[in-house]
Amino acid sequence: MRRVAVPDRGAETLFGIHDENLRFLESAHGVRIFTSGNELTIEGDDRGEKAVAAIIEQLVDLMKDGYVVSNPDVRLASKLFHEDEASRLRDYLMKSAIRGARKVVVPRSLNQRTYIERIESDDMVFGIGPAGTGKTYLAVAQAVSKLMARAVDRIILARPAVEAGERLGFLPGDLQEKVNPYLRPLYDALYDLLDYDKVQRLMERTAIEVAPIAFMRGRTLSGAFVIIDEAQNTTGEQMKMVLTRLGPGSKAVVTGDITQIDLPPGRTSGLVEAIAVLQGVQGISFVYFDERDVVRHKLVQKVIKAYEVYSHGESSAS
Repeated sequence: MRRVAVPDRGAETLFGIHDENLRFLESAHGVRIFTSGNELTIEGDDRGEKAVAAIIEQLVDLMKDGYVVSNPDVRLASKLFHEDEASRLRDYLMKSAIRGARKVVVPRSLNQRTYIERIESDDMVFGIGPAGTGKTYLAVAQAVSKLMARAVDRIILARPAVEAGERLGFLPGDLQEKVNPYLRPLYDALYDLLDYDKVQRLMERTAIEVAPIAFMRGRTLSGAFVIIDEAQNTTGEQMKMVLTRLGPGSKAVVTGDITQIDLPPGRTSGLVEAIAVLQGVQGISFVYFDERDVVRHKLVQKVIKAYEVYSHGESSAS
C-alpha cells in the first residue's frame, strides 16, 4: 500500500469527473485507489502500486508549478511510464512547449509533439486529421510565439470561405459580416493565446491578418507565418496559389480533415491533391492525427471512431 498527497488546488481536475482518471489508472495498472481528503491510497501488487504512485507524483509536481492537469495528461503519463519507467512527464511536455504567448502550450499526445517539432524544423508542414486534435490551435500558438519573439514579422491566418454547402452570396451582411463566421475559430484561438487588446493592436498594424484564402492571390508573403486552415475545402487551384505565395523567411502550416470535404461534387480537394503531389519533397512534412489525439470532450474520440467503423462498413458493403 502506498499513499500520495495531492494539493487541494487542482485535485478535482487530476481526479477527473466522477474520478474517471483514477478509474483509468486502476484499470491500466491493476490497482485500487481510495481517496481521503487530499490523500490517495493505492493498493495492488508492488509493480502496480509503484507505477501509479510515480505517475501521480509526477502530475502533482507539475500541479505545484501551476500546471492544470487534463485527462490526456494522465493517460500520457501512464503511457510514458509504461514505455520507460525512467521517463519524466515534465521533460516530455516542456521539451516541445510553446512559449511566448499568454500561456505555455504543451503537446498532449505523441503526434502533437511531432507536429510541434516539425513546425519548428520545416518551412512547410501539413497537419491532417479529425477535429479536436489540436491542429489549428497548436499552429496558431507556434505562430504567436514566433511573432512575439520577432522571428517572423506577421501572421497570416486563412480559411476557404465555402463550407457545408454554403456560399457567401447567400449570407446576410457586408463582405466582412459574410466571412466572419468562417474565420471565427481562428479568432477564438488568437484570443485564447493573447489578450484581446493585444490582438486588436496587432491586427491594426497588420501584424496579424485573418482572411479568406481568396485574399492571398497576387501577394508575396515574406517573413510571415502562414496558416491555411480547413484546407480540405480548398480547390487544387487555391492550394497551389497559396503555397506559391511564400517568400523568404516564411513558414506555412496547412491543416485539414480529408474526411470532412464540403466541396461541390466533382471538385477535387486541394488538400488531397497536395498530399499526392508533395509527398517526398524535401522541406515539407506531413503529420497525421487520429482519434487518440483528440483533446476535446472524451466523447469526441468515440464519435470519430464510430464514424470510422461505420464508414468502413459502408465501403465493404458497396
